Order: sequence, then C-alpha cells, then structure tokens
Amino acid sequence: MVNSEEILETIKMVKVEQLDIRTVTLGINLLSCAKNDVGHTCERITDKIFDKAGDFVEIVNGVQEDFGIPIVNKRIAVTPISLIINALGMPSKKAAVKIATTLDEAAEDLSIDFIGGYTALVHRAASLGDNMLIESIPEAMEATDRLCSSVVVASTRDGINMDEILRMGRIIKKTSEVSDTGCARLVVLANAPEDIPFMPGAYHGIGNSDASINVGISGPGVVRAAVEKTNGNFTELCDTIKRVSFKIVRAGELIGEEVAKRMKVDFGSIDLSLAPTPVVGDSVAKIIEDMGIEHCGGPGSTCALALLTDAVKKGGIMASSRIGGYSGAFIPVSEDRGMIEVAKAGHINIEKLEAMTSVCSVGIDMVPIPGDTPEEIIAGIIADEIAIGVYNNKTVGVRLIPIKGKKEGDYVHFGGLLGEGAVMPVKKIDCSKFVKRGGRIPASVTSFRN
Repeated sequence: MVNSEEILETIKMVKVEQLDIRTVTLGINLLSCAKNDVGHTCERITDKIFDKAGDFVEIVNGVQEDFGIPIVNKRIAVTPISLIINALGMPSKKAAVKIATTLDEAAEDLSIDFIGGYTALVHRAASLGDNMLIESIPEAMEATDRLCSSVVVASTRDGINMDEILRMGRIIKKTSEVSDTGCARLVVLANAPEDIPFMPGAYHGIGNSDASINVGISGPGVVRAAVEKTNGNFTELCDTIKRVSFKIVRAGELIGEEVAKRMKVDFGSIDLSLAPTPVVGDSVAKIIEDMGIEHCGGPGSTCALALLTDAVKKGGIMASSRIGGYSGAFIPVSEDRGMIEVAKAGHINIEKLEAMTSVCSVGIDMVPIPGDTPEEIIAGIIADEIAIGVYNNKTVGVRLIPIKGKKEGDYVHFGGLLGEGAVMPVKKIDCSKFVKRGGRIPASVTSFRN
C-alpha cells in the first residue's frame, strides 16, 4: 500500500522536480476483429477500440486530477496488425493502409495521442501479412498523424534477419521522402517485449489479456535533483539513485492501479525507464554531466550511463513486482535537451551513441541524419545496433530520421515531445556488399540456455 508520507513526497517531486507519468497506455487485443473482408474488419476494429477505450481519456484525466500527478500522454497499443492482415481473404498493401487509417481515425476521435501496433514480427521470417504491412509503411505514415509502427527483425533466440534489416533501410528512406514525421513514428527492434508503453515500439502482445494498462514513468528531473546534492563516492551515488527510483516507481504503480481499477481491466506493467523531454531540467544527458563529466559523450559517459541504468533498475524492482517494457534510461537525441546541446556542439556522434546504448534502453533513438544517406548505410547502422541487443540479450531499437534536403549540421524542428536537433554526420563508408549477403545470422551460442 502507498502511505500518506509517500503521497506528500510525490507532490514535492511533481511541483519542484518535474515528475510526471509520461504515458498511460491501454493495450487492446484485436484478434477477434479479423474477418475475411477488410471493410468488415475495419468496422469491427473501430467498434472494439471504442468499446474498450471510449472513456479512457476521461478516466485518465480524472486520475490525474484526483492524485495531482501530471499524465502527459494517453496512448493505445493494439495486437500486431500483420496478424490481422494475414487473416484477410486477400491481404494487400491497400488493405493494410485502410486498417492504418482506421486506427488513426479512431485515435483522433478519442483524443488519443498515439496508437501503436502497426507491427510486423519478422525476427525469423516474414509472412504474407508481414510483407504487406512492411511495404505499406511509407504510405501508411504519410496518411496518418498518430499511428506508430514497429518491425521486430531479430531476437537473441532466433538470430538476426538481415533480409529484413536491408528492407527496413529502404522503407525508412522511402518514408522520409513522403512524411515529415513518419520516421519519428517508426522503429526497428530486437528482443521486443509485449508490454512496452512507449511509442513507437508499443504493441499488445498475444500473451496479454483482452485489455490491459501499462504505465511509462518519467523522472529525469527528480533523479538529477538527487544527483546534484550527492558529493559522495560511487556507492553513495548509486544508493541515492536507487532510493529516488523507488519513489518514482511507487508513484507510477499508484497511477496504474487506479486507472486499471476504474477501467475494469488488468494492470499490466510499469516501464521504469527515465524518459527525457526537450524541456530544460528533464534530461538524462544532464544527469550524466552532473556526475562529473563536462559534456555527455565525453570519456566516462558510457560508464556513467551504465551506473545510472543499473541503479534505476535496482530501485524500481524493489518498488514493484510489475516491472516491464524497456525499463532503463533513454537517450533520444532530439527529445533530450542535454543531448540536443551536445549533438549540436559535436561532442557526440553515432558511434559514441552506439557504445552508450550497450548499457541502457532502446538504442539509437531519434537521430536526424542527412537526407542523402544511402539505404544500405542505414541498414548497416541498424545491423550494428541490433547486434548489440541480440548478443547482449537486451531490447534495442533504431529510430533514424533521414531529413529530406538537409545535410550535416542543419537544424530541424519536429515539435512537441519529438523535439529538435542538428543533423548528425554519417560515415559514407560502403557496406552494401555486407548487408546484401542475405539470409539470417544464426543465434549466438549464448542463446541456448535450456
């Protein structure tokens, strides 16, 4: 149970240290909506979403008002849509896009910020539905504003599907040419869990109940405030972060339990990831700098991020038995005020980002790159990051954003939580022969743990 002292302490974190709940995400199983005809399927999808989420925003707003904790986003995650496409009598790109726009319209009608689950799971191979969905992504992103898409191309158990990584290099490139925000709503994943509340990787896995609530907390400002006051050794620093992480997760659990209770659905999990924003004071990069590193990206940054991620996890798992999702620390280049600054100043590059992602959550995230970057080089960057996830048995993702008509050093604005930033340099070293070898890189020997 959460006691009154914890509630008062949480109020202080909200008012002084910018604590918020980044997202409350409602997962909805759409498998029962699949019919032979796409028109009938879309009607049933709309009906199911309105039935399960009709009062979702109102309930979340009520919980926010009652508990005084800001809830930034209300989101929905649905069953991987490739499974629905597979059930159609005649799966096609046109049918996939119709489902995409149906999801987007439902989200808009219900005032949902983002809706995820336009997803294909191709870590072993692609089905017809997977193929139709993936090929439709550029058109689907162009036609929507709130839809989020994810493609799972690898897992520790199954290895790395290089055919799909190469294809995603092409899809990302094509999406960037037709939609200004499409690539910001598209992620390539390895080892994706079924209960991610954060977009664009969220989808409602088939192992979940018909509907459930997952919560994504925030808290970089709270952690930074604690780190700023700590001048002790590393053990004391870790203990400080663990204690504040415990408190943040307790607040998230309080909100999640109450929303699930009022919605009369299952409470799934809490993602304890430190999720930064472009707002000053809400930065993971600044936490690293407050530990004693002049600029995030400099020597020691990977070690500092490893310390931070581990301490956050240790504090979180003591606070709740419902930990899930990514659960670590995010370093999205355009969404973190500190990362925006160091990228603009040239203190960090993609190679250093890749090193840092080996010890934190998500991966290479929200990175603007030159619009003329070849699709094979995009695939090579994806392959490097995915390998980190597969061989370290961790969830990683890649969200690269080629900016049409922009070159290294140009500045771009995405707006809102998507932020802004300088276009980062990409080494134009040819890797096309490697990424075009084809096939699947077998699972590592470390994956066989039975």
